[in-house]
Amino acid sequence: MIAVVRQTATEEQLDHLIRWIHGQGFKTHVSRGDNETIVGIIGDTSRMDPFLLESMSIIRSVQRVSEPFKKASRSFHPSNTVVDCGHGVLVGDGSFTVVASLDAMEDATLVEACSRAKEAGATMLRGRAYVPRTSPYSFQGMGEKGLDLLAQMGRELDLPVIAEVLDPRDVPLFVQKGIDVIQVGARNAQSTCLLREVGKTTTPVLLKRGASGTIDELLMAAEYVMSEGNSNVMLCESGIRTFETRTQRTFDVNAIPVLKHLSHLPVLAEPTHSASYTRYAPPLAFSATAAGADGVQLEVHAAQSGDLSDDGHALTTKQLRSTVCGMLGIRAALEAQKSEE
Repeated sequence: MIAVVRQTATEEQLDHLIRWIHGQGFKTHVSRGDNETIVGIIGDTSRMDPFLLESMSIIRSVQRVSEPFKKASRSFHPSNTVVDCGHGVLVGDGSFTVVASLDAMEDATLVEACSRAKEAGATMLRGRAYVPRTSPYSFQGMGEKGLDLLAQMGRELDLPVIAEVLDPRDVPLFVQKGIDVIQVGARNAQSTCLLREVGKTTTPVLLKRGASGTIDELLMAAEYVMSEGNSNVMLCESGIRTFETRTQRTFDVNAIPVLKHLSHLPVLAEPTHSASYTRYAPPLAFSATAAGADGVQLEVHAAQSGDLSDDGHALTTKQLRSTVCGMLGIRAALEAQKSEE
């Protein structure tokens, strides 16, 4: 349920309203916009009489929110959320974010790879210090050492760094190491224990959609994080499993405008794994940009050869630079169209 407060209401009246709602056993989420203030009422609102609220002098209107995700809903928070990822990088403020994802991390190649990615237009870096694998015998990542290397690269290049956490017990380690953004990957998209644990931090969280997850399930994952107090959440569409066998996953471009409509949270896209092959990644990145994504994450080669990870879908530095130029061109065309309307 949301209550729209009249512009004439004073801070004292608003505080009194919030205290009264808390006294009824509910939680609140207050969103202050340029033209109105919205008080989101969280809990079993079926036992609250909306006519009682509407009878209050400072309330302009009351409406029930049908979506199960309350804090993530645009109804509760009409204006876009802007997430500060550190190093001057904001996501959701109208700018465009390019995340260079290095699937393999090795001492000998990491510095060079990160520098090349930044020169090619990357504004954030992602490294897989912990790598979830189907087989327990496959390379599992460098672990804590990988976090140290990634954090070091972030400091040296003055770029935010992203790392995926797999175990709730490791969340404090990610915070301690200075990882700027904690990613919850597709395999853990519905791990409620992990979602709650990252929600207890103030570190920005990047949530990937599960391979078989629906849009609502992604938003409910965000709700788990936000319910613990962390509102610095970004969503990521990375493809879903369908009957198609030509590619690893089907990249759901539809999800981007739908998420932007339903939620105030920034939306990124990660088309590389869906593409399966390098040649398909740039067109998917362009489509995500045109669909309104706030940024795109692309897999890039961590080394020219000898990677410990499969790089069949990763882009070279030259391909990354070309793709970034194309995405920025699409963004410029969209901005020009908006100015004409």
